[in-house]
Amino acid sequence: MQTPLNTFKQALAAGQPQIGLWLGLADPYCAEILAGAGYDWLLIDGEHAPNDVRSILTQLQAIDSARHAMPQLPTQAVARVPVGDTALIKQYLDIGVQTILVPMVDTAAQAAQLVQAMRYPQADGQGGIRGMGSALARASRWQRHPNYIFEANAQVCLLVQAETAEAMSQLDAIAATPGVDGVFIGPADLSASMGHPGNPGHPDVQAAIRQGIARIRAAGKAAGILATAEPQSRQWLEAGATFVAVGVDTMLLSAAASELLARFKTAPGAAVKNTY
Repeated sequence: MQTPLNTFKQALAAGQPQIGLWLGLADPYCAEILAGAGYDWLLIDGEHAPNDVRSILTQLQAIDSARHAMPQLPTQAVARVPVGDTALIKQYLDIGVQTILVPMVDTAAQAAQLVQAMRYPQADGQGGIRGMGSALARASRWQRHPNYIFEANAQVCLLVQAETAEAMSQLDAIAATPGVDGVFIGPADLSASMGHPGNPGHPDVQAAIRQGIARIRAAGKAAGILATAEPQSRQWLEAGATFVAVGVDTMLLSAAASELLARFKTAPGAAVKNTY
């Protein structure tokens, strides 16, 4: 059995736009439903959602279940770690995450350390420092993929987040780091770092994002972003972003529930008209 190919990584390398959705509900049932919708990628959030390694595992299994039921689906799982810790990255990889997003990467040195954490050591000395525990790892199908430790490095995909003014100043070097497959710009934290908290639409922030996408692309890497309004999503796709998350499950549920209720109830505090 061959280690599964990371088709998301292949698509980024080919410059094919990948449309994604953010998962913050931390629930495998929801993940399975959304995996059936046909998004190119689903981001399981371990930074701002109430997830741990076990809950991320169940969501990976749910996404895999949907793909096995409907093999034509393109959906690939991406998981965001809460912090770029070597041991935690190892755990995410071992449970079967192939693509990892790491927040708050400010320098090329940090990016290079993360590349090492993502990869197994190799005989040629070109590998990394990932712990050799494949007998316990779902990723290797408990060694039913006999060459997993030799094939895994080519299939893991590292995405780093540039979301501070410091990261933007170091963006060219971060993007040029060998082993970094893509750079994701975080508008909310970037706007706060630039002195405009809560206002990612500020012209200075928007200009920095647009320039950032161009710089990432110039380094030959994929640029990514989360934009929950359709005009913004289309704007960044047109600017050259390759992987764009166009919504968040918590926001979709909240908005749909509120819109449905509004069709049956008046606004809070308004007088109720007697119609009978």
